[in-house]
Amino acid sequence: MEVTLKRSAALARQTTPLLRPLQPVATYPSNNNNNNNTTPQQRRPYSLFSSLTRPPPNYPGHVPLSFVEKTALAIGSGLISLKNPRRGDLIATFAETTSTPYFIYRLRDAMLSSPTGRRILRDRPRITSTSLNLPYLRSLPPNTVGHTYISWLDREGVSPDTRSPVRYIDDEECAYVMQRYRECHDFYHALTGLPVVREGEVALKAFEFANTLLPMTGLSVFSLLGMKKKERERFWGVYGPWAVRNGLRAKEVINVYWEEVLEKDVGELRKELGVEVPADLREMRRREREEKKRREAAARG
Repeated sequence: MEVTLKRSAALARQTTPLLRPLQPVATYPSNNNNNNNTTPQQRRPYSLFSSLTRPPPNYPGHVPLSFVEKTALAIGSGLISLKNPRRGDLIATFAETTSTPYFIYRLRDAMLSSPTGRRILRDRPRITSTSLNLPYLRSLPPNTVGHTYISWLDREGVSPDTRSPVRYIDDEECAYVMQRYRECHDFYHALTGLPVVREGEVALKAFEFANTLLPMTGLSVFSLLGMKKKERERFWGVYGPWAVRNGLRAKEVINVYWEEVLEKDVGELRKELGVEVPADLREMRRREREEKKRREAAARG
């Protein structure tokens, strides 16, 4: 009996380490902008902290989330934004909560592999109505990037000051990459000529998905299921093939330093990037409406 008790005590001492509770490990990347060699283990967000042990933010406005919280936000924001594509706040949330642990790092690494991209990451410019000097852009020749951009803003009634700040990406540098993507979105519109109507947004998101691989841009394409039959047919016949072809063959559009090419010929920039202008969507929609009115008038007559 004594021998048995001794053996049991020895076995308990051997297995005790296995029974100790797991301790949360701080895996948030450093705020050091030059620390770009993070491993997949370091990139994983906290999954064990509670509301009482939540780590401090890594940058102004940052909201650290556990894995469960981030997953819940991703699912909820994705489903609701599919139902209501006008919820820009939820689209932004879905973009951030689904961009890690891979996609935003891939985009950041694409910038690091480009001399221009590295300068953007170093300078961290912001695109606002103040930083761009919109009155000056209106004075540029019509064939310039700057005039094309401001003409598109005026025609569509859009302002560059409406982009939500990034909150849910833990790595501070990657948060800037996402912010830069958002603020460049209207330049992509101007470059391609696609309007802000739902059909145009879906076409541009398909182009962005092929070029950036961000999951949010891919999910946005599914909103075409709620579009009219004629619009879906036009997407599959015209704008979908255009988006895939151009998005895959074009250079990484995130690496364009837009602030430095405002006076450049827009046709030359499109050629350098490998982006062709699709058929004028607004003109196609206008002709379609006119044709519908003629048929209705003929039916009444």
